[in-house]
Amino acid sequence: MSIRIGVIGGSGLYDMDSLEDRRKVRVDTPWGEPSDAYVTGRIAGREVAFLARHGRGHRIMPSSLNFRANIYGLKSLGVEYVLSFSAVGSLRAELEPIHFVIPDQFFDRTRGRVSTFFDDGLAAHITFSHPICSTLADVAEEACKASGVTVHRGGTYCCMEGPAFSTLAESELYRAWGFDVIGMTNLQEAKLAREAEMSYCTIAMVTDYDCWHPEHDAVTVDTVIEYLTRNAANAQKVAVEAVKRIPDSPSPHAAALKNAIITDRAAISDRVREKYALLAGRYL
Repeated sequence: MSIRIGVIGGSGLYDMDSLEDRRKVRVDTPWGEPSDAYVTGRIAGREVAFLARHGRGHRIMPSSLNFRANIYGLKSLGVEYVLSFSAVGSLRAELEPIHFVIPDQFFDRTRGRVSTFFDDGLAAHITFSHPICSTLADVAEEACKASGVTVHRGGTYCCMEGPAFSTLAESELYRAWGFDVIGMTNLQEAKLAREAEMSYCTIAMVTDYDCWHPEHDAVTVDTVIEYLTRNAANAQKVAVEAVKRIPDSPSPHAAALKNAIITDRAAISDRVREKYALLAGRYL
């Protein structure tokens, strides 16, 4: 049976308690090793692959994540739909700690991170105006409501470099720019998932108010961990409900590369064709 559903667990979510008949699968990729072994199994009778983004024990910092290997590994397992859980800071008073947010936009404040597969003899330009799959976002919203989790639909996720949290000046600027939550990981995942022709949706779990809030003017690891623990319990429930609701139909983004490849086919070497066979072979 094909594993069509992938779940990426962020800070605090390092395992999926609900996975039955689990086994660890290690995947080699042209871009190196993923963060950890994938844990595969069944939830509600459906095959799922889970990856702890930062590795078990939280060993990998955001800037050091091998995003390409992580997404390619899911693709190699057959995944079409990716639910990504991510701890975030809130830039809006109404987005409170323990609330979940399903953003529909991203803004990049990272520096020098690789966020494309196509940098080795093959050039492609995906459409990315709407980076979140609306079908999967519908599923995530329904799953949150079914789990009794307060959820906010829409908004902009500001992806910062880290690992330090924001300065007050940065936090106030992001609020003035109209951003809603801030995190350190999801933009690169979203871009790569689109290049891999997979549906992608962020479920952002609020842990703090960044540092702009006058009553919460400093983000500490102790505070974040307290809310991470509570968010992780909710994430377990939401993941199960979401898996039940993911459609059997192919991803709406299953042809994202159809008109994206600009390289002259005659200029593509056999080595490059082999490297990109899984991602783009049918277009070459």
